[in-house]
Amino acid sequence: MLKKFLGKLFALYALLLFVLTMLIVFIPIWILSFFPDPTKSAGFLAIGRWWMKVYLPLIGCPASRKGLNNFAPGETYVIVCNHNSLIDVPVTTSGIPGLNKTLAKASMGKIPLFGVMYKIGGIMVDRKNEASRKQSVVEMKNALNMHFNMLLYPEGTRNRTPDPLKSFYDGAFALAIDAQKPLMPSILLNTKKIFPPDKGFFAWPHKIEYHFLEPIPTVGMTKDDIPALKEKVFKIMWDYYVTHE
Repeated sequence: MLKKFLGKLFALYALLLFVLTMLIVFIPIWILSFFPDPTKSAGFLAIGRWWMKVYLPLIGCPASRKGLNNFAPGETYVIVCNHNSLIDVPVTTSGIPGLNKTLAKASMGKIPLFGVMYKIGGIMVDRKNEASRKQSVVEMKNALNMHFNMLLYPEGTRNRTPDPLKSFYDGAFALAIDAQKPLMPSILLNTKKIFPPDKGFFAWPHKIEYHFLEPIPTVGMTKDDIPALKEKVFKIMWDYYVTHE
């Protein structure tokens, strides 16, 4: 009972501190939203990295990275990552080196204040709308051509199951092959321990680790290779998660 109470108290603290610090960084980010890319994204990421460097330790969840040597100078990647909690997006956005964008739900862009940040850092998509899905692919290719890394969560939604991963959708793998860009698996560790999916409004402090794994070349692959690539990456990420979590 005590841990349950403390967990709810900590969740409230983490939420209130997030809102407070967001209000501090919102004005410069809002000003940046009127600039074109890549200027607005570069400014947003610089502020966001500073924000997370302050916020995450204050809630007892400092983040570290491993595998940065897998990023080759001048190369851009389609990065796939597991998805366990709401904290994943700010951790990955600030954790990926260089310019990056995330494929994000269009509904998140409608949230007051926070939606402005989401629209800068993400490419919005309504998965129920075919035209929106097609447009998001065009925008992701444009981002890759502008030397942005593209981050996608191939599970589609947060993994609320006890398994390390949910089944993957094809989108990230189709994008990497279509754009002929290397695909980089990445793994977030411990975010499910911070926000257990079965405990409702509850959180518990824990360090976060973000690991980047060896990229997989896609040059020469075609859409017929999507199932094999998806299966290969799923196994790599599953095995890595199991041995490191």
